[in-house]
Amino acid sequence: MATPVTRVPFELRQLPVAIGAGLTNRGLVREKNEDAILTDPAGVLWAVADGMGGYGHGDVASDVVVDCLAAIEDGGEPAELLDNALILSNDIVRDRGREKGQGILGATVVALLIQNAVGNIAWAGDSRAYLMRSGSLRLLTRDHTVVQELVESGVLREVDAGHHPESHVVTRAVGGADQLEIDHVTVPLIVGDRLLLCSDGLTACVYDQTIARALIEEPTPEAVCHFLVNKALDNGAPDNVSVISIFIQEA
Repeated sequence: MATPVTRVPFELRQLPVAIGAGLTNRGLVREKNEDAILTDPAGVLWAVADGMGGYGHGDVASDVVVDCLAAIEDGGEPAELLDNALILSNDIVRDRGREKGQGILGATVVALLIQNAVGNIAWAGDSRAYLMRSGSLRLLTRDHTVVQELVESGVLREVDAGHHPESHVVTRAVGGADQLEIDHVTVPLIVGDRLLLCSDGLTACVYDQTIARALIEEPTPEAVCHFLVNKALDNGAPDNVSVISIFIQEA
């Protein structure tokens, strides 16, 4: 008879977890804050929606976007979950615009859903997502703007983009058309990663170098948000400013 052997199962690797915080501010020029943010104590779902004030009632649009995203239930394929929520919000925002007699309401959006240590990002417009890893800042999203298209086609130099008269004209937004075009990117997340979601109210007056420094040096997500919003205010904050910071750490 064979001698019994005791087998000890290997220890399952625990996935890293996300902790985060968000902060939104009216800024120094706008009469009201038309941004909305979604933060998740469970560390799964985060979003920034920037209401388009030029269309009027931008806060209505951004609130609808965040409400639809917040209703996402656990389980399912992340890109599909995000798409379904954003497509629903697009339909609702367009209906609200007709109800109010305001024509088009709109909001740009960037949303992050973390599942199995993979960040799934969906966006429309010029709200952005950044990743800080090993001291290097990476822009994960691509602005859906007239100026970005001019830069990519070689008509406009990137250094001149911020001064172009159409620098804030977006080509995609929730509520902007009957069919919403959504872009996606996925990124595997590791311990030590730091992510940032923001509205263009931050990037219009705070350089990427400053964003990188905040993500490297500030000790908590809350500290990152306060540092960057205060920097925007120091630089005049002509628009609403919204920031979400997420740290990936050991379970």
